Amino acid sequence: MSTDAREPSDTELIERAQAGEREAFAMLYRRHQARVYRFARAMTGSDTLAEDIVQEVFLGLMRGLGRYDASRAALATYLFGVARNIARHQARGRRRLTPLDAAGDAVAVDDPSADLAQSDRVRHVRAGIAALPRRYREVILLCDIHDLSYVDAADALKVPLGTVRSRLHRARQQLLERLQRREEPSSRIPISKRCVI
Repeated sequence: MSTDAREPSDTELIERAQAGEREAFAMLYRRHQARVYRFARAMTGSDTLAEDIVQEVFLGLMRGLGRYDASRAALATYLFGVARNIARHQARGRRRLTPLDAAGDAVAVDDPSADLAQSDRVRHVRAGIAALPRRYREVILLCDIHDLSYVDAADALKVPLGTVRSRLHRARQQLLERLQRREEPSSRIPISKRCVI
């Protein structure tokens, strides 16, 4: 007797959740919750607001399982788009986004001074991202932090593909300029270009 150890796809889990299987929805939540939280946290700068956004995103998904169309966007893309809209709505009410902090983000290394320097770099990068205009911050977070393709980022942001490319280019330029102003020339932080089509 053989067992299928293959993980079900998001589409399969959506179909099972639509049929009333609670564990299928729980699997979707476990699979995507952390990424949606990190995105919301980076957009708002607040743990509490990020938790609220995650809750709203998945409550909305649960209530509207029939509205999600897998042929239009991957589930992760759809969830990022919903989280973005909720974060934007909340930001309108607050007028400004809260700056990110680096609490708990130190990278464990054997050398305490290296740990401190890495923590400081992470803090500067996060502060630089948080200081970008929202349209640029969104593309950096989706493409460079969450590894979405240009196409998926365009779907999540509801903008043309060329807009994603130009915003990402400008975002990287602005972020690099901000970081170079803060860093010594010998320790400049390279900006990755991991986003792929």
